[in-house]
Amino acid sequence: MSSTRDENQAARVTRTGVAARACRVKGLILDRDGTLIAHVPYLADPAQVALLPGVHDGLRVALDAGLALFLHSNQSGVGRGYYPLAAVEACNRRMIELLNLGEQPFARICIAPEAPDQPSRYRKPSPAFLREILAEHGWRADELCCIGDRALDLQVAAHTGARAIGVATGLENLQAEMTAAGLQGVFPVFDRFDAAIQHVLSLT
Repeated sequence: MSSTRDENQAARVTRTGVAARACRVKGLILDRDGTLIAHVPYLADPAQVALLPGVHDGLRVALDAGLALFLHSNQSGVGRGYYPLAAVEACNRRMIELLNLGEQPFARICIAPEAPDQPSRYRKPSPAFLREILAEHGWRADELCCIGDRALDLQVAAHTGARAIGVATGLENLQAEMTAAGLQGVFPVFDRFDAAIQHVLSLT
């Protein structure tokens, strides 16, 4: 039931006109709720979509640096029957409108709509989406960085050797989740998304 979507990444990179970077990271796998937009439980109304502070500027800097952006979001409200997949896609479109970074800033979008008790290939912390990106682009694991507000976002990276950064911008206590998951001190955590992006660009 999981849904993935490819976009014209080459056209987006050409738009930036940015030369190759010293930064080792080539792509970012980004969580949505609590990372890019305010976490509204079981969000289904595009009118409730609101960008978090630093997200627009952070993504603009990432795009200008030539990084590829990938969106990976668990949406169990679909599997629970609360709303259809079309509602998730409508909220994604509204987020992209608010970002105002081009028609489609994401190279690929992966929505995992299953509930936790349903079989799922892509539901985080599954690393399936990340591994598909690596295979498609021929990148090493450490050339991808996962950014999210939940421990499960970081577990995707822990399963594969990819990089990860936490952002304490969601509803849950990220540090407590990381401790429970055995990730305390493994990955850095920032209070703003744009600070996380600056850290990514400093990696060599």
